[in-house]
Order: sequence, then structure tokens, then C-alpha cells
Amino acid sequence: MITGKTSCIGTRQVLCFFAVSCFANLISGQIRYRIPEELKHGAFVANIADDLGLNVSKLSARRLRIVSSASTQYLEVNLGNGILFVNEKIDREQLCGLILTCFLHLEVVIENPLELYRIEVEILDINDNSPTFLRKDIFLDIIESALPGTRFPLESAHDPDVGTNSVHTYWLSPNDHFTLDVETRSDRSKFAELVLDKMLDREQQQAHHLVLAAVDGGIPKRSGSALITVNVLDANDNLPVFEQAIYKVSLEENAPKGGLILTLNASDLDEGSNSEIVYSFSSHTPPRVRELFNVDSHTGEIRVKSNIDHEELNTYEIYIQAKDKGGPYAIPVHCKILVDIVDVNDNAPEVILTSLSSPVMEDAMIGTVIALISVTDRDSGENGQINCEVVQDVPFKLQSSFKNYYTLVTTAPLDRERVPEYNITITATDSGYPSLSTNKSIFLKVSDVNDNAPRFSKSSYTVYVTENNAPGATVCFVTALDPDSNQNAYLSYSIMDSTIHGLPSRTYVSINSDNGNVYALRSFDYEQLTDFQIQIQAQDAGFPPLSGSTKVNVIILDQNDNVPVIVSPRPRNGSVALQKLSQSFHPGQLLIKVIATDADSGQNAKLSYQLLQATDPTLFNVALHTGEIRTTRRLRDRNVPKQTLLILVKDNGQPSLSATVSIVFSIMDNITDNPPKISNLPENAEQNSALLFYIIITLGCISFVFIVAIIIVATIKYYQYRNNAHSCNTTVGNCCCIQHLNSADVLQTSKTNPQVTTNPKAPPDFLEVGGSGTASQAYYYKVCLTPESARSDFTFLKPYSPGKPKGRTSCSDPGGVEWKGYSPKPSNTDVSTANVNRKIIKFREWNGNITNQVRYFLANHQSCSITLLYFSQFRYPSLF
Repeated sequence: MITGKTSCIGTRQVLCFFAVSCFANLISGQIRYRIPEELKHGAFVANIADDLGLNVSKLSARRLRIVSSASTQYLEVNLGNGILFVNEKIDREQLCGLILTCFLHLEVVIENPLELYRIEVEILDINDNSPTFLRKDIFLDIIESALPGTRFPLESAHDPDVGTNSVHTYWLSPNDHFTLDVETRSDRSKFAELVLDKMLDREQQQAHHLVLAAVDGGIPKRSGSALITVNVLDANDNLPVFEQAIYKVSLEENAPKGGLILTLNASDLDEGSNSEIVYSFSSHTPPRVRELFNVDSHTGEIRVKSNIDHEELNTYEIYIQAKDKGGPYAIPVHCKILVDIVDVNDNAPEVILTSLSSPVMEDAMIGTVIALISVTDRDSGENGQINCEVVQDVPFKLQSSFKNYYTLVTTAPLDRERVPEYNITITATDSGYPSLSTNKSIFLKVSDVNDNAPRFSKSSYTVYVTENNAPGATVCFVTALDPDSNQNAYLSYSIMDSTIHGLPSRTYVSINSDNGNVYALRSFDYEQLTDFQIQIQAQDAGFPPLSGSTKVNVIILDQNDNVPVIVSPRPRNGSVALQKLSQSFHPGQLLIKVIATDADSGQNAKLSYQLLQATDPTLFNVALHTGEIRTTRRLRDRNVPKQTLLILVKDNGQPSLSATVSIVFSIMDNITDNPPKISNLPENAEQNSALLFYIIITLGCISFVFIVAIIIVATIKYYQYRNNAHSCNTTVGNCCCIQHLNSADVLQTSKTNPQVTTNPKAPPDFLEVGGSGTASQAYYYKVCLTPESARSDFTFLKPYSPGKPKGRTSCSDPGGVEWKGYSPKPSNTDVSTANVNRKIIKFREWNGNITNQVRYFLANHQSCSITLLYFSQFRYPSLF
């Protein structure tokens, strides 16, 4: 017992006791307080924070609140100091009526973690009501023949207070004939009976006036009074007699109206009207009994008048009086009927949701408390025993945590993506017969946690993009789904780090982080890049973030954007390709194969060849797919010796692209050179491109080395020439000094016998010039002849093994011949061996000074470096 503080009304006692439950962490115990009624607003009840051992600073954060079963919130808690105070004035009589002990049941609910404390506040009665009588004037008719000791029940006073504050006793004003006897009922209530102490004498006094006072036991005492008027009547000898003074009956609640409870039978020995009995309620019968029951004045049947509820009161006392018709002075007799109200199962259980944690996280552990539920049933006994359960197949169950209290806990993991919300039906069933039940629906939402990674609709995508696309064009779009919600489902797309041909993939494509659209950052070239792969990641905005990825294979489609390139034959000087053709060719002979490549692929690289123009279209045929040029017939006398062909090479693209090459065939009598080897072009365009690239690099290097060598040789020869020109002391800078001397003297002086012959070991376009002397040595000179029979050029080039000059030679030659340098025009035909021999024979037949000059020139070749000799057919026609 804990004694609380003292208030102005009196001493308040606070009773606190704790009860251990099966869930100590949730239902921590029960506390009982006692307070008097009629306290003003703000009156101190108790420091609930201290009593429960709670931290005052955390009361607001833990959302402490009071849940009351009453309709009015009589008590509240100050969250600032933890004090329980009176919120509304409490009237015990209004709250509990005539119930002896009045309790106000409260639940203290605290969250984070969820805890429940039960509080019972006993409302103590104060003496705030005075006893009152229903009638201020009470009239009694007593026959004068009434014997002393005869009792006359009086109307009971009514006091709403209970216990000691209710009616404690009655007293009667002093008189000579009557005394007062105070009796106690089974419910400890008091009632008074007027006892005749001395016989009455109507002739002496017809009426007696008494004062009846009812006094309660409160402090200070309160009282109420009524005036009793006793009329003295003439005597009736015999009184009615009941079979029993007290009757006991049982009656089920909710008995139908008019139902018979009991039939009273009183007898009277008198005769006539003095034996006829009239039944009625005694004057002190409570008004509520008069409302519920009815008595038949003639038969004595007591019947149900109104609906009887066991939950209101389980026992009623009915006082009946029987009075004969012996006149106005008949004396009534009384009996008591005890009616025990039998409870029936007429009240369904009531389910009260005390606390609910909604929404609940989907990753809540098994056993997490979701709700706190209390159940009540106004019935008693088995009818008031309640069984509570969840009837659905849901991952929740009820656990009994305290009497008539249940906790709703999880029994399995929750998954918001599968079931985002639950409508849980809780059924409370009592044990009565027939049983009654109540359903309570709890709507519970499941809040999302980031437990699902984004998933793409496909594990990999394959997209096709045509080359030469515009930068910024859409390549594709990818979509990922995340079954989570809100921020956990907000996705951001990105391209994962990778390389494409040594460059970051982000330099090729970009992605819209919001919708997954992939854009090209550059124009793709199929000839450089046929396909590539990127990996796209989708990441949600949860914490921690989760991600998923997919592969996107981008395949570049070829466009016909490359013109065919003719590899063979190569035009010379960028104009036409020159080819030699023997006039003895036969029909169907392969002359040359036009080889072309196309950097495109597929149909765009499929080439076809056709003869676009020709000097004589009937002489040649071009294969459509191979590019082979063949003859269709033999050469006729009227055919032109030069045949020009214009070959068109085009691909199969849409639109098609083409290239042309001009080929000039020079028809000659005899061709000894080996015909050019025609090799098939590799089909693979990429290999052709790579091969062509390497060939160009090789040729460029060789050309560079060759040019450097030529520059070095030219520089050396330039310095040699300057030295020679200075020694000869002549103005002619491009040839050696030649003396026109007598041939015989020259030969004799030089002791050289020059001879011009051909050597099979020498190249076909060179002559061998030798001599027979002590210093004889063979020299080779190149002879260039034009194919025209009307004119020939004879050219002496620098000998292969030039000797160094051994002395000065005079340049004064009055009879000398002037030699002019001549550079023949380039010719596309070669001179055969037979023609060279024929020219050599003519050369040997030279006579006169020409022969002597040549011999003199050859005899002195070691003194000068001969660059070029020119013989004109107009000056020396006999040479040709």
C-alpha cells in the first residue's frame, strides 16, 4: 500500500501493485490508485513516471498516452513532468451507480518499444448526497385493534452514495405509541419499520403525526426527513397470512414481458369481504423494481414488466403486501421475494484496438508486435470467457499477454512486393451457448525497404545501327523494373566503364539517366567498327542502393558509302593503264583481269564489271563478276593498233557506286615479256585494305630511300663535274671535251681497237663496246629505239664502269663535231633482241669520219665522262 498526498477533500490513498505477465517486456504490470470523487480539474492523482520508472524526458518521444474504457477522458498525464491529473470532474454516482466499488480502468501505452501498463483508479465515494424520500408525506392506516408489536414497513430513503455514506440509520420523532426498528437488507441497505408499542384508541386520537428521519454515515452526516400521518381505523379481527415470509425464485435475464415469475397465495380466516385479499407492492419497494416487475392485485401473480438485464443487477428484492377488503381499516401483511437473475449469453464480445503500429516495415523480424488488443464481455461465467483468434491465412497471430489482452505479432517474413497491405480480421468468441462472436478488422500497411535490385526486361539486348548515323541519334532504350516503391524504385541508368578499341565506351554512346535511352555520341563507320558491346547499370535510390546490369550488343549495319577502288591495272600518270598485246592472240585469250575492292560488305561490296566504251567493242569481252578481259575473235588487218577500253566497276548497293578505269592495249608484232600475272583478289575487304596499307608504307619507305640515294649520288657527281669542267677550261658544262683528231692518229695514240658487239649476258637494251689494246676493257651502253620505223634515236648513256680521268685533254678541236644531249620520250614498248641486233649491224656499217669519231670517243672514254650522244637521221641517214 502506497499512501499518496493529502488533498483539501481528505486523505487520498494510492494503492499500487504489480502483476507479472507472460510478456514482461510488453505488459509490465498493473497499478491501482484511489482518489475521491468530485476532484477539480488539474487535481494531482499520482506521479505516474516515478511509479512506472519512466524517464520523464522521453515521455513525449515515446508517445505516452492514456486509453480509457469510459466515454469521457477523466484523467490525463502531463508529459512534461509525468504527473497523472484530473481532466474532468468525476461523479462516482453517475459513473458506477449503486455499485459498491467503483473502478476507472485505464491503459498506459508507450511506444518505442511498445509497452502497456494497466491502471485501476478506484473512485472513492464522498458524502455529497443527502438521503431523500420519494414522498414527503407518508400516510398509514392502522386499525385500532392492532396489537402492540405490529410492524408497519415504511418507505425507504434513497441516498446515491454508497457504503458508509449511504443511509446508515433512521430515527423517529418522540411519541407515545410507536417505536422505530431499523433493519438491514442482504445488500446491507437499511430500511425502517414502524412498530406499534402501545395500542391505539381511535376514540381518543384518530391521527398521529410523526417525523421520520434518515441519516447517512458520512462525515459530516447528512439527513432527510418525511412526515408520517397515522390514521387510526376501526378493527378487523383476522389478518391475511402468506405461505412464506420469504420467497426465492430464479429468472433468466431477457425474460419475455409478461412472463410469470411467481404466484403468491395469502389466506384470511375472515369471511366475506374481510377474506378477499388484494396484493400490491409494499410502500418501500424501490422504484426500479416497480419498473421491472408487476403484481396482479387479485391473483397475486408477479410478472415481468420490462426487460431485465443481468449485467445491470443480478438480484432483486420484491416486497409485496396482502390486504383484505375488511374496510379501510384492514391491516396488510407483507412478504419478501428474492429474484435471482440468471445470466444468459446475450452480449457479444467487444474488441478494442488499443494500439496499432502501421505501417510496419517489411523486414520486421518474426515476433514483432504489431498491435495491442483488448476484449471484454459484459456477460459472466462461461458466457464472459472469450477466445480471440485470427481466422485468415496471414503471417500474423494473436498471443495472450494478459487477461483479456492480446498482442498481434508476426509469424513469418513480410514481403511488400507480394502483399502490400493486409486486412486482418480478428474474431472474438465467447464460451456461451449459443456462442456469440465479434469480428474486428485491422487494416495494416507494409512499408517498403530496399530489398529488391533493379532487373532489366532482358539479360542482353542486340540492337542494329546503320553507319553514318547522326551524332545524338537514339541507339536503343533499355528498361529496368524495381518492385520496390517510392525512392527505392527510382532508377538511375549509367554506362559501366569499358573500352572500345582502346577508347572509353562513354566516348561512343551516352545514356539518359532517367529513362534509359541510349544515344550515339559519334557517327559510326562500319569499315572501322563493325560491332561493340556496352554494359548498362540501373541503380535505385534506396539505402543502401542496389543495382542490376545488362549487356547491349550494338551491331553496325553497312551502308553503301565506299566507292569501289581499282587495284589492278594501275593507270600511269593517273590517266590510263597501258598494256601490250601481241597481234597473234587467239579468241578467248585472257588479256588482263581488272581487280577492284570495296570497303563495304555484303551486297554493298559485291562488284560487277562491264565494258562501258571500247575502240572496237566486238574485239573484247569483260566477265561480269570476275573482271577478266578476254578477246572474242582474232585481230583483223583493219583493226586499229591501239585499242582503248573504258571499264566500269560498280557495287550492288542502293544506290550503287562505281569507278572506271581506262586501259589502252598496244597491239605489237611480237611480245617477249612475260605477261603480267593475274592473281585473284582476296575476297576479304579488310585483308585487302590492310595489305594495301602495308604496301603503301613499304613503297613510301623505298621511294624515300631511293630519293635520298639519288640526291647523294647527284651531289657527288655535281662536285666531280665541277672539277672536270674546271680542268677542261671550257664553257660547255654538260659534256666532256671531245677532240676531233685524225682517226688513225687517235687509234695509234690510244692503241685501242674499239668494237661494238652484243653480249647475251648483258641486258637486251645495252651494247657492248670493247677494244683490243693494253688497256682494253668492255663497256655497256644503253640503246633506246622508238617503235616508229621512220625515226630512231640512238643514245649513249654513262658506262657502267667509268674510269677516272688520267690527264688533261685539250678542248681545241677545229674539226670537231658538236654533240648535243637528248632525252628520248618515254616509251611504253620494249625493243626486242632481234631489233637490237639489226640496229647493231647498221651501226657497224658506219663509215667515214663518223666511225673515226666514235672510235676516238671510245678511245678517250677514260679521260672524260660521256653523258649523251645523239645521232639524227636527218644528218646521218645512212645510220638507219
